[in-house]
Amino acid sequence: MPWLRSSPPETTSSSSPSQRHCERTAFAFYCAVREQLPVWLLEDMRSMEVFFWEDGRPRSVSPSDALMYALVHDHRDYARFLLASFSVNALRTPRCSVCRSSGSAHLHVAVRYNRRAILGLILDTVRDFAPEDWRREYVNSCAGCAHGADAGKTAVQLAVELSRGDCLLPLLVHGAQPHSLDAALFRLAGVHGRDRGDARHCLDLLLLFVSEPVCRLRDEQQRWQRILGKDVFSWLSGQAPPPLLLQALRTLARCVPGQIPHLPAFLQPHGQGGPDIPLPGKPSET
Repeated sequence: MPWLRSSPPETTSSSSPSQRHCERTAFAFYCAVREQLPVWLLEDMRSMEVFFWEDGRPRSVSPSDALMYALVHDHRDYARFLLASFSVNALRTPRCSVCRSSGSAHLHVAVRYNRRAILGLILDTVRDFAPEDWRREYVNSCAGCAHGADAGKTAVQLAVELSRGDCLLPLLVHGAQPHSLDAALFRLAGVHGRDRGDARHCLDLLLLFVSEPVCRLRDEQQRWQRILGKDVFSWLSGQAPPPLLLQALRTLARCVPGQIPHLPAFLQPHGQGGPDIPLPGKPSET
């Protein structure tokens, strides 16, 4: 087959012929997804010719493994096919040679690589085909591998950490808990220039889904007034009521959150062409 002509990673001389064959086919499949080959060809490879070497024996490539490759290389057609064909079975945590932890590994990879289109496909699949309890647990679970870079973080926490507002909103809309408000505030306080706009947008989105005041901001009143502005600090710290437009947007977020991305531009949260209302507005650059 022509796709097997790619050079596989170097293997040790002690590897068995079966192990070397698995490594060659796995590397060929990786290259095929990276090169955005047609879906039918990738599925033929996955189902008939490609194997991983694991625990001393070969195993076939699962839809979950293939979806992870599609995420890394942004092969949207292949991701769409896998989710349409295998539904939530394609979201089972990929096997790992180091640990067997559960979690939502695909969500975390989608956020880290900023694969917004495939993230939307994943979340729509979970919404349409998974039981409510499973969906809620999935979107709020931590990264699958305990030894990985994102261990202990939910997809929402990762989106806030990386200032991925376009990933954060669909997660919140599909039921992820907005439990990263502190992280969003300190992210905003620690960045400058262009990154500040992205960090502010994440904070704006979180504030649509959580309405509790952050009273601890009063412990450093001058600092947070300088960062957020006097008006925003007043209502965010619980010293004054939030503006009516923000209250209306919060009601919309709670009742029909799926409509937020479809609002007119002037009603989108600040940072997406939204209204000049005191969502974390224009903080001082000093």
